[in-house]
Amino acid sequence: MRVLITGAAGFLGSHLADRFLAAGADVVGMDNFVTGSPDNIAHLTGNRRFTFHEHNVTNFIYLDGPLDGVLHFASPASPRDYLELPIQTLKVGSLGTHKALGLAKAKGARFLLASTSEVYGDPLVHPQPEGYWGNVNPVGPRGVYDEAKRFAEAMTMAYHRYHGLDTRIARIFNTYGPRMRVRDGRVVSNFIVQALKGEPITVYGDGSQTRSFCYVDDLVDGIVRLFERGAADPTNIGNPREYTVRELAERIIRLTGSRSTIVREPLPEDDPKVRRPDIGRARTLLGWEPRIELEDGLGRTVAYLREKLG
Repeated sequence: MRVLITGAAGFLGSHLADRFLAAGADVVGMDNFVTGSPDNIAHLTGNRRFTFHEHNVTNFIYLDGPLDGVLHFASPASPRDYLELPIQTLKVGSLGTHKALGLAKAKGARFLLASTSEVYGDPLVHPQPEGYWGNVNPVGPRGVYDEAKRFAEAMTMAYHRYHGLDTRIARIFNTYGPRMRVRDGRVVSNFIVQALKGEPITVYGDGSQTRSFCYVDDLVDGIVRLFERGAADPTNIGNPREYTVRELAERIIRLTGSRSTIVREPLPEDDPKVRRPDIGRARTLLGWEPRIELEDGLGRTVAYLREKLG
């Protein structure tokens, strides 16, 4: 098998490349390093089954040779990134998805879109099943990411229905683990870095908003299963265990032995109050559910970020 992974130097893309290589596949990685890092794929240097192209996927994609799969993971994915890079976020979700789908069609390859739980917006249904259409503010600051991914899903389904392309859509919920950036802007890495530095941990609002946290190894396992035996309809991939943001902060303080205190800041505009996947479809269709407990996953992530901070 030979697959292309866009966003291969990113947090999720690099782990996905490792997984396919471990299974014996040839992997073509593609990234323009806007948010990805060469460090995430440095260990693959010299691997004959891994090739890399530095390329912006919003431009035409050309590759020699056959492809069995295209996994489109290129996109800014943290609130800090897509608030700082709003145009790039919209372009990679629209033009980038179009180019990646075009390549899959030309090669007769299976296509998997990395979508997001953000397509549900600030949900009025809890937990969120795939049949829920969402509650998204298209003109709010988060709309650049939410609507880019919603458009990407619509484009993927159009290629499936009109061209008969074999497609998958993974709606990915909060994921954490090694290779998160120190200044990633996501809640897990933010809290861990603040705790390790002994800085106040910033909780937005009163901290009662909830999130679910899936360790990266579990997430990648779900993605590979979806790619191999899933169907065209969107599938939630995430951990259904739910925690308040304040509870997460308290756990990280305990794990790191930090003396950090918790401080409150105003809640950002359109920040979701609840976020938890209904994974019934993934359980039934893929035989998948997450296995790594939060305490274990956080411990591994703390160790990684502690080393990165030196």
